[in-house]
Amino acid sequence: MAATGARNWRDYALLFALACCWSSTYPLAKLALDTIPPITFISARSLIAAAFLFAILWMRGSKIPTDAKAWKLFATQQLINSTFPFLIITWSQQYVPASNTVVLASTTPIFAFLITSLITRHEPATLLKLAGAILGLAGTVAIVGLDALRGFGSEIVAEIAILLATISFACATIFGLRLSDYDPMVVAAGSLLFGGLVLLPPALVIDQPWTLHPTFQAIVATIVMGIVSSALGLMLFYVCLGRLGTLTTNAQGYLRIPIGVGLSVLLLGESVPSSLALGLLLVMAGVAAMTIPDEAYKRWLGRLRRV
Repeated sequence: MAATGARNWRDYALLFALACCWSSTYPLAKLALDTIPPITFISARSLIAAAFLFAILWMRGSKIPTDAKAWKLFATQQLINSTFPFLIITWSQQYVPASNTVVLASTTPIFAFLITSLITRHEPATLLKLAGAILGLAGTVAIVGLDALRGFGSEIVAEIAILLATISFACATIFGLRLSDYDPMVVAAGSLLFGGLVLLPPALVIDQPWTLHPTFQAIVATIVMGIVSSALGLMLFYVCLGRLGTLTTNAQGYLRIPIGVGLSVLLLGESVPSSLALGLLLVMAGVAAMTIPDEAYKRWLGRLRRV
């Protein structure tokens, strides 16, 4: 079931914190992938994140589920929320420019809306939320630049693959509601452990990590990404799902774009997009539309009608 009840500033602070954790993925991954192959990188960051969370759970004295049902849920969630989409996107980026990838990957809120509206109907999918999803996507296009649209269609197979990955992300957000009975930290730790172990054998066979020579910068980026983006980010993701529901939680995907651009400018020295201000305005309008509680929206409409 979707989250219900009144929301307060803490809920939206959690959403912003989630966006900050996951937006660091863009610049950190760029730093790490220069000298660490994708499969080894994803496996390493997942195992680092799992070790970090299991250490905290051990210090807290928390119990880890041992039943098969729980681990099947953790495994399924990890496959559709991380392992499959990340591998697909990593492969696609060999053929699709980064700016196009950002735009395509930002369609998750729209797919989440469509799946919720047409199939699951587990929470209200209002026209206001749809408008917010479209505004957020428009803001993303403005931030990465309209030039990003010119290259679409040249690598249609890879672009379709990225869209499949974003659909997988949307499905994972909805499937994640089944995990609401578990401690978010336990879910994150279990999911990340499974994801890291699944990719470990192919990493050993294909990449042969012992032959690699990663830079100190790449190692630090992998560790930070494991703790911040994967461990803390995934834990916040499940907290937000339980408190805000799927459509509102997906809205953070648009917040990640301007934050990610800012971090790229700060950490990588990339230039500031000329249309950043317009894009940021559209993104914030879209996020606001997707996160406004239905009750507040109805009250505002009522007041307007009385004026």
